[in-house]
Amino acid sequence: MPAEKILLIINDAPYGTEKAYNALRLAMTLQKDRPDVGVRVFLMADAVTCALPNQTTPQGYYNIERMLGSVIRRGGEVKACGTCSESRGIKGLKLIEGVEMSTMAQLAEWVLGSDRVVSF
Repeated sequence: MPAEKILLIINDAPYGTEKAYNALRLAMTLQKDRPDVGVRVFLMADAVTCALPNQTTPQGYYNIERMLGSVIRRGGEVKACGTCSESRGIKGLKLIEGVEMSTMAQLAEWVLGSDRVVSF
């Protein structure tokens, strides 16, 4: 069991601002430098589109799909808000492997069970 749990809530789309990018940079740094810390990521609002597969970005540009995959491969948990996904017409679409559709009740549990919560 992790010594500490950190929840990162992302609200912005994967591209257009750097909020998702910076949140995932933090997640990846925590996993690399502090393997004793449990990292959870909850995607809300336009950030649910971060969970869509087959993202194509220009050479040398960050790719949110690859970054989420890295967080998941290192044991991070990633969930996407079902209501937000439904309102954006993506509920039922295939998501990046390891991302689960979720609820506000799950987010509330994660908030209460986390030592720190950071919102982007």
